[in-house]
Amino acid sequence: MKVHLKALGCRLNEAELEQWSQQFLAAGHEIAPASQDADVLVLNTCAVTSDASGKSRRLMHRLYRENPEARLVVTGCYATLQAREVESALGVDLVISNAEKDQLPQKIMEAFELPVMPAMAIEPGESPLFLRGRHRAFIKIQDGCRYRCTFCIVTVARGDERSRTVADIVNEINTLHRQGIQEIVLTGVHVGGYGSDIDSSLYHLVQEILRETSIPRIRFASVEPWDLPDDFFALFSNPRLMPHMHLPLQSGSDSVLRRMARRCKTTEFADLVTEARRSIPGFNVTTDIIVGFPGETDDEWQQSLAYLSTIGFGHIHIFTYSAREGTKAARLPDPIAEAVKKQRSQILHSLADNLKRSWLQQQLGQCVPVLWEYARQETAGQKLYTGYTPNYCKVLVSVPDNQTLENTITATRLNTVADDGSVLYGSLES
Repeated sequence: MKVHLKALGCRLNEAELEQWSQQFLAAGHEIAPASQDADVLVLNTCAVTSDASGKSRRLMHRLYRENPEARLVVTGCYATLQAREVESALGVDLVISNAEKDQLPQKIMEAFELPVMPAMAIEPGESPLFLRGRHRAFIKIQDGCRYRCTFCIVTVARGDERSRTVADIVNEINTLHRQGIQEIVLTGVHVGGYGSDIDSSLYHLVQEILRETSIPRIRFASVEPWDLPDDFFALFSNPRLMPHMHLPLQSGSDSVLRRMARRCKTTEFADLVTEARRSIPGFNVTTDIIVGFPGETDDEWQQSLAYLSTIGFGHIHIFTYSAREGTKAARLPDPIAEAVKKQRSQILHSLADNLKRSWLQQQLGQCVPVLWEYARQETAGQKLYTGYTPNYCKVLVSVPDNQTLENTITATRLNTVADDGSVLYGSLES
């Protein structure tokens, strides 16, 4: 049978697709790159915002229209939180909650009576990662979260923390490396909470990955800043750990952070960033900020802007607050008017663009190893490759049509910042 996998939202959803792909292949089934060619469609939905829920609904309907003959399976946060609505949607054959995600391939094969072959009957093949056209692998190390930030619906949808064993994670990384993957991203709902249920920790996991694998590049998905122990940045003395972390702050005002039930103060966050930049040259810190949280006064907004300017970030992922039923924040007083949220979002986007341009300008003149991903035609006889530096700056380089860089790591000189301030242009070192 041919199975098409689709995900919306976070890197964790992508990592889950990786696991399911391997399991379907091991059972003798195929991964279909296009939905029209599939016998089974699997959609991993998102509900982090109202907009994400809407996109999940629309994609669910689109998949059915594209291939009404296929069996449609819907899972993920939106499917978990709105199970009845999804079950009654046209074309949906099976809904699998987040609590059952680990058994998704088996449940699909049982529900649709798909034949199952033993793993030893399957010859090693190309990872489904490549079939979907990506060049790094997302490794799901855990699920669920024990914290309850007042704005977050994902912790409600994902449930309690559940960590994978170190051995299981190491085996997955080694398998992907044998298939040609050069970079992995450790992801989860609460990455920093890894091991809380199995007497381990993120620090110990990283030590074992460095010891038991030879994957060249290791990254982290979003990690809550309060989860990092004092000696965490010592790990980065190993050059296989890429000098970049996404540390979600959410606001630059302590009073707003308290209403969000965040466990980190602005002074603590600043100290953490200072330590990272002191310990690791060129360390890139990126973050999330929520605009227009209930009760956010003009003074708190100005505090936040000033703080973000002082810290400086390589990138800011900006969310306009939207109330999510089932969260504590949805019941907070003094909601912010939509016009005010929109205005503040525009101001913050402008600041974020300036901070990013400044960060990229600091990279100029360096020669760094870039992992190249894909190319597009630039002019006759030339193509433009996209890749990323170790500290996760996007780089473009122009090469002749007959030169192939995809999935290679090459020394690259960083020459200029693009006019829009979003990417770097480089040249290959001979």
